[in-house]
Amino acid sequence: MISSLPININDLLLFHGVESARTEFKQSWDEKTTGVQILKTICAFANDFYNVNGGYIIIGVAETEGATILPPLGLSMEELNIAQKWIRGNCKRLEPKVQLRLSPEVVDGQHILVVWIPGSDARPHQAPSGKNQQRAYYIREGSETIEAKGQFLTELLNLCAKIPFDDRRASQFTLNDLRSILVREFLSEVDSGLLEEKNDYKIYRHLWITAKTNGHEVPKNVALLFFTDDPEIAFRGARIEVVYFPEDSSGNLLQEWIFKGPLPKQIKDCINHLEHFSTTFIQKQDDHYKANRWVTFPLPALKESIVNAVYHRSYEGVLEPTKVYIYPDRIEITSYPGPVPGLTKNHFEHQKVPAVPARNRRIGEMLKELKLAEARGTGIHKIYKAMLTNGSPPPHYDFDEERTYFTVILPAHPAITF
Repeated sequence: MISSLPININDLLLFHGVESARTEFKQSWDEKTTGVQILKTICAFANDFYNVNGGYIIIGVAETEGATILPPLGLSMEELNIAQKWIRGNCKRLEPKVQLRLSPEVVDGQHILVVWIPGSDARPHQAPSGKNQQRAYYIREGSETIEAKGQFLTELLNLCAKIPFDDRRASQFTLNDLRSILVREFLSEVDSGLLEEKNDYKIYRHLWITAKTNGHEVPKNVALLFFTDDPEIAFRGARIEVVYFPEDSSGNLLQEWIFKGPLPKQIKDCINHLEHFSTTFIQKQDDHYKANRWVTFPLPALKESIVNAVYHRSYEGVLEPTKVYIYPDRIEITSYPGPVPGLTKNHFEHQKVPAVPARNRRIGEMLKELKLAEARGTGIHKIYKAMLTNGSPPPHYDFDEERTYFTVILPAHPAITF
């Protein structure tokens, strides 16, 4: 039996590459209790309030205090079949219709059922509330499914028909524009069971990187960004440019490198290149056996900043590339445009970035599955921690009132000059 999941089942159970907020665990199946709850959660994941591309419901696995209990309790074959039939039938009670995928899995010899619900193109959805045949809107807030009321409901309704750009159809392209070898390399890297599928087009459908339009199937924008040799054919500016100023910003001598290709390749190649600008220094201590060590720029801070720039920038009509400028005393990483509404400079400076809808939902999801991106809301803290541990000044974040750009500045270690 071939898995229908884009992620390895063990990674899903252990929250590797997917946040706990995007998972819901049910230790057993009972249509009168579990079933009603599952319909609400399916509705919430489909509404995708924060643009993280839905989530997963895992039936047959218990959870306590944010950790799964393994080996799983599992489901009998009869329960597995009944659950699948009930979910398929009762999803018709959701309005409008929700797309989902059921994937029976075997973990430690036990049968479990994974329900994968991607972010919907037809949101907002309603589910039966269980009160006098009434319906209600549901969203995910943290790891909980809640009814959308008040400001939450207003904001959800404002998302109506708003599909993030990376999840939209690229109608001017065909499936022949995708490189199946790149798709299979992705599946291999995330250790997905989908790799066993021989039909490339079936894999595309299982990954939800294609969609039907006017009677035929076309790739989505995220597919062109991840699975073509040159995304700039579709999106000008979808590259990373690195410029090294050996003297200062006004110097005439500079070096330039351009990183192209699928987004994961751009990120990896750029990070590997930046390692050359981060020298390790060792200072011996006369009164202590342990030497002090530091680097010019801590790699975790560099990596996280590059990933964030590629993840959170826009690819819709933005001609400017992601830019990395290296000076003797700092590295500046700039992406376009600025942060989404709801974020202020104080949020970044105080490491308290609130949960707001992301600009790209599929890019972030796939970068996390590749272990390139951090869990939602943790990246800024990781950058600060890396700089502090290295003895470097804290990072600085900058953007203008019009939010036309976003820059993170990583100062070099104070004891270093190029």
